[in-house]
Amino acid sequence: MFIALAVLGLVVGCFGTLIGAGGGFLLVPVLVLLYPDDSPATIASISLAVVFCNALSGTIAYTRQRRTDVRAGLWFSATAIPGAVLGAIVVNTIPRTAFEAILGVVLVGAAVFLFLSKPRAVASQASKGDDLFGPRVEYPHALGLALSFAVGFVSSLLGIGGGIIHVPALVHALGFPVHVATATSHFVLATTAGAGTLTHIATGAFHEGWRRTIALAVGAVVGAQLGAYWARHARPTFILRGLAIALILVGVRILVHAMNAVHV
Repeated sequence: MFIALAVLGLVVGCFGTLIGAGGGFLLVPVLVLLYPDDSPATIASISLAVVFCNALSGTIAYTRQRRTDVRAGLWFSATAIPGAVLGAIVVNTIPRTAFEAILGVVLVGAAVFLFLSKPRAVASQASKGDDLFGPRVEYPHALGLALSFAVGFVSSLLGIGGGIIHVPALVHALGFPVHVATATSHFVLATTAGAGTLTHIATGAFHEGWRRTIALAVGAVVGAQLGAYWARHARPTFILRGLAIALILVGVRILVHAMNAVHV
């Protein structure tokens, strides 16, 4: 079982880093299907801990490539971390069926948004150039901070890492170039997932899943390095479309599972 979970972590970590989403949006649906008796808090805590390991590994790789807007990432983290703590607390009050329904709606909604939207042509012109910390992007600060709080909350509430929301928001709402958005999102994921995981540990939700987390994290750390390498050669359109396709597939699957559970 350890090897199977490690391979799953490898796939999740690789694809999650490639598109800057952390991989939790793929891992949570799989955990929901593999462990039907686990509570939402247990599933979210396992996924979020794996997302942290994946995001930290990917962030190191992206920073070495000088693709991360570190200043923006620090500002976003300042509001995303409180949101992550709040989400990790709220998930303990949500029934399993409601958790699955919310997860499915979020995934499908994000997929539809990506299919209907296109990266803004001016996004690549928003960069102020590189400095010691990497690229710098001009963006509406108040909107960026508000979006980051929401991303932090959703990331801990559902255990999906928040990148599926943050990357589209950075590109379409804040004007980030796609490759800078994926790297900066990963930076924020590392901080928020770490805060959410610590909160899950404090609430006791994590003690049932730490063994599975270790196996998944081993694969995710390796996968993150592979995903960061391949991301250097991936086209922005491929990144966004790949994310959308994956979201709609897993989102519909989870919604069907939740509706079947209601009728049972």
